[in-house]
Amino acid sequence: MNVIGLDIGTTTICGIAVDADSGKLLKSVTLDNDSFIDGKPFEKIQSPEAIISKVTSLAAQLFNEFSPVCAVGITGQMHGIVYIDADGKAVSPLYTWQDESGNQPYENGTYASVLSDITGYNTASGFGGTTYYYHSKNNLVPESAVKICTIHDYAAMVLTGRKAPLTHSSDAASFSLFNISNGCFDKAAIEKSGMDFSFFPDVTCDFDAVGEYNGVPVCVAIGDNQASFIGSVRDMEGCALVNMGTGGQISVLTDLTKAPDNMEIRPLCSGKNILVGCSLCGGRAFAVLADFFKSCLEMAGCECDGSIYKYMDAALESADDDFLVVSTKLSGTRADPTIRGSITNLGIDNFTPVALMNGFLGGMVSEIIEMIEPTGFKATSLVGSGNGLRKNLPLQKRFSAALGAEMQIPLHREEAAYGAVLTALVACKAKESLEQAQKLISYEI
Repeated sequence: MNVIGLDIGTTTICGIAVDADSGKLLKSVTLDNDSFIDGKPFEKIQSPEAIISKVTSLAAQLFNEFSPVCAVGITGQMHGIVYIDADGKAVSPLYTWQDESGNQPYENGTYASVLSDITGYNTASGFGGTTYYYHSKNNLVPESAVKICTIHDYAAMVLTGRKAPLTHSSDAASFSLFNISNGCFDKAAIEKSGMDFSFFPDVTCDFDAVGEYNGVPVCVAIGDNQASFIGSVRDMEGCALVNMGTGGQISVLTDLTKAPDNMEIRPLCSGKNILVGCSLCGGRAFAVLADFFKSCLEMAGCECDGSIYKYMDAALESADDDFLVVSTKLSGTRADPTIRGSITNLGIDNFTPVALMNGFLGGMVSEIIEMIEPTGFKATSLVGSGNGLRKNLPLQKRFSAALGAEMQIPLHREEAAYGAVLTALVACKAKESLEQAQKLISYEI
């Protein structure tokens, strides 16, 4: 018996088939998510119809090839919203997590800051609650709309024929205005802001089946951060997951009820939460450095033969240059997007490409470690994910040294989709618990 996992990302849509008994990845298919459409200059919107067309095609393809299937799991990009009518149809674009509506000027601040002041919640631009607030204040909510939900909630609705979304707490919290302690949207805070509470979807904290597709259960969709944690970490207690992609993240299981500065507490399932720290630049910092080196070569009239990363990796193998001290906050922070990076400890003898590379690696690690250190968390195990780590052995070693644990890399590369698979196994009762399902995870040797 096999299980299907679907991951609706901002730039790609991934589908995987996994053997439900062994956990072996049988097939992975990744499609470009080329669904961005034009809107206002500050909007970042995608076509739900274009996305759902690819999702349904991918699901049908994997079902045809890998039946019998016991369950389907779905995950996707958090924070964003699409408006749904009473018949369960999308009546708006998908306003993604990158949408800047909340940063538009309003009263004595922005829509995001005013909503935060009214409700007491952190309601950043791009969060679903903030986007809905902007629309409600500007009469932009579609007339026929009755609910908001994530794009992966909507995919689950389309696959199962549901007319109303059921949202997992992992996604509900990403909208903000959500009380993690009781697992519900804060009705008083929402109504205080003037928004219609009925637009917010029903919520579950468990891995419930929301319906059936081709006669098999479809698990409630979950947020991609939590899905990546679930699909990467075999033993959650004491494990730190470090992800380096376009951005960077550290995620750990937590008993904390209040997050320290620059971190968030996000629901995982059934009363379990993870503490998450995010760097906006993350793995992209090393890509920026690679582009700088390529520009230097072009300035000298040279062409780079293939990827420049192989030359950077080779140089780092024998690196012993004095480190430069680099802040890799090239895109600022969530709290202050105006912050920029810096290079210090610069001297005559250490202004070299290798020292600069070492400095960038140190900065990428420091930005993550600075978030987790104040919590007193001590890692007993360490897992790495994302191409920014998979392809960068020196960076893996830096994180291992900083956290005091050997880094393991999952054998599968589709961590979020694999996490959705594991939740689906729980939803269809093929596994008694999430912890049992996670025993299927294997790591590279």
